Amino acid sequence: MLPDLLAGVPDDPLVLDGGLSTALEQQGADLSGALWTARLLAAEPERIAAAHRAFFGAGAQVATAASYQASVEGFVAAGWGPEEARRLVGRGVRIAREVRDELAEDRPGLLVAASVGPYGAYLADGSEYRGRYGVPAARLRDFHGRRLELLAAAGPDLLAVETIPDADEAAVLVALLEEIGLPAWFSFSVLGATTCAGQPLADAYAVLAGSPAVVAAGVNCSDQVDVLDAVRTAVAVTGLPAVAYPNRGGSWDAGAKRWVYGDPLDLALVGDWLSAGVRLVGGCCGTGPADVAALAQRVAGHDGVAAGEPGQQDERRDAPQPEAEPEQHQQQVEPDDAVPPDHRGAPAHEEQGAERQLARHQGQPPHLGRGHEDLAPAVADEGQERVVGEGPVDLRVGRDQPEVDPAHDQVEPSDDRAAERG
Repeated sequence: MLPDLLAGVPDDPLVLDGGLSTALEQQGADLSGALWTARLLAAEPERIAAAHRAFFGAGAQVATAASYQASVEGFVAAGWGPEEARRLVGRGVRIAREVRDELAEDRPGLLVAASVGPYGAYLADGSEYRGRYGVPAARLRDFHGRRLELLAAAGPDLLAVETIPDADEAAVLVALLEEIGLPAWFSFSVLGATTCAGQPLADAYAVLAGSPAVVAAGVNCSDQVDVLDAVRTAVAVTGLPAVAYPNRGGSWDAGAKRWVYGDPLDLALVGDWLSAGVRLVGGCCGTGPADVAALAQRVAGHDGVAAGEPGQQDERRDAPQPEAEPEQHQQQVEPDDAVPPDHRGAPAHEEQGAERQLARHQGQPPHLGRGHEDLAPAVADEGQERVVGEGPVDLRVGRDQPEVDPAHDQVEPSDDRAAERG
């Protein structure tokens, strides 16, 4: 279905949703902890369903499931048993499908994308913004392979492989996608003309070129000013339609110890993105349903004028702009120090190469990500497979997890740590 949609006319793009974490925070959800939004898959699934309804109601045509940070290893580390963890990985897809199906009569053609975040999101140490994890490619295959199998079994329309910082991780993922057989869009997080790991974007997108599994390539959770050059490179290198959904950005208020959201998406930029080949467009962290509604209105009014033609800039400047999020939606937090941490818990000063990117990720409490203190550094013996970068790895969970009946979704932590999470 998705390849047919992408084969349509350039002026008929799909509107994606926004930051799931942002919509959940606007409901008052507690996203603290290493699991981030995935915690609600067990604790408060109704909040996730409500967020999907809000984005669909705002005009989104694709719901991105709450699986970005969902993994067997992550749930096991948080206290669930392996069997329960396997159920939870696919539960986000099933929730999104249920919401999609309940709206099918009035909104036919809505899609569900299973989010596939980077390995660094599981590590919860800030490495999702820099890559170079320090683990063999075999470890990445093992980690992503299990997740992809569970997500595919839950029945999404496509996969959203997103916020990937590193072309080396992308190479592992592309091979796995071809084994899974589901269509996928693939988006890197970028810093100017490079991935967050520092590789030239042309080289990164070349990893995706020619893959039958990848149906769109682009950028997400990055500064909106970096989108246009990234999607132009993606289209030129891969020949695919582009996907773009930047984050909102902002700054850290050290006095108040909270993130202050940046300006909403500049809708004046969207016309150039569409003219450059973007066919899937939405928002990432810090983008709520109101922002998506304004974006959907802008997309509906896109006239296909080529970028740079006379009259385009004035027309785009007249497009309605979303209002800034209300002050009460900016969650106040108490980090370890006055330096802004990232949205998984690593202080921004830990990696200078990630500092610029961390300041742009909004919509999550910055104290997230504790709970993996026992991870050991990866060590590769001489003669063994090449280790990519440097960083920690957790090898406690193998691939021999028991099969689970996906119909049984009600799960609880398997030990006393359930009480700690409230």
